[in-house]
Amino acid sequence: MITGLGLSLNMRNMGAVAEQLAKLSKGQINQALAKATNDTAFQARRAMQAKFGSAFDRVTPFIQRAPKVFPAAPDRLTASIAPTLSNDNRPTKGGKVGVDPQHVLQAQEFGGRRADKRSEVLLRRAGILPTGYQTAIPERPYPGSDDGRGNLRGPFLTQLLSYLQTFGEQGFKANMTERRKKNLERGTAKQAGRRYFVAYGKLRGGSASHLAPGIWAASGTHGSNVQPVLLFVKTPTYQPRISMDQIIRDANLQDYYDKRVRYRVRQAVERLGF
Repeated sequence: MITGLGLSLNMRNMGAVAEQLAKLSKGQINQALAKATNDTAFQARRAMQAKFGSAFDRVTPFIQRAPKVFPAAPDRLTASIAPTLSNDNRPTKGGKVGVDPQHVLQAQEFGGRRADKRSEVLLRRAGILPTGYQTAIPERPYPGSDDGRGNLRGPFLTQLLSYLQTFGEQGFKANMTERRKKNLERGTAKQAGRRYFVAYGKLRGGSASHLAPGIWAASGTHGSNVQPVLLFVKTPTYQPRISMDQIIRDANLQDYYDKRVRYRVRQAVERLGF
């Protein structure tokens, strides 16, 4: 059997190889079935990756490489395909500043809101990100901040979170010291100085009420050049964009599974010299 995010296949038409199965021991049969199951699991993985490439705009390597095969074995004839970072087919909290791809793709298949990214969790705990909001990169990303696929680069995001003191008591050493802040604001010969600040626009008013809610950077003479880095947007509700059932149908995975079972059984029999 093969399982995954909305995916379930079972062996059919075993009668087609009944004569050959009779020539094999139980262990040899299970070994052949495990190989056929894994063949199909990797075929399903390729089909999932191809669909991600066509369904998402500028799909990130993080999502493209996310589907992981948990292979079958002769004593466990079930393989799983799951878009996850874990090694035991369970959702995780995601990377250092990210979110587990399983959470992202579940929102894309079933609709609804996506889970908070790790960075959003930190910003919310620090009292920076308002309830009911998530973050988004501006249409014109802050220079040097984005990875070209609609996300902030890891080192840049870590610096931003460190500057804003979001790592809490356990991660206090990761928070930027006042000295490092001053150095960043002063800049270098290769990089202009800048300081980050939070604006809440009409949400809370204040001196920056004319700016859209988000995290901004001020640079230039007396901080006169003000640009958005991350915007606070109301938590979006996603419409379904992918269907694992459709992927199964388009890739003819059930038929592929049946063929690989027959092939692996014949291969096992031929190896015995029959």
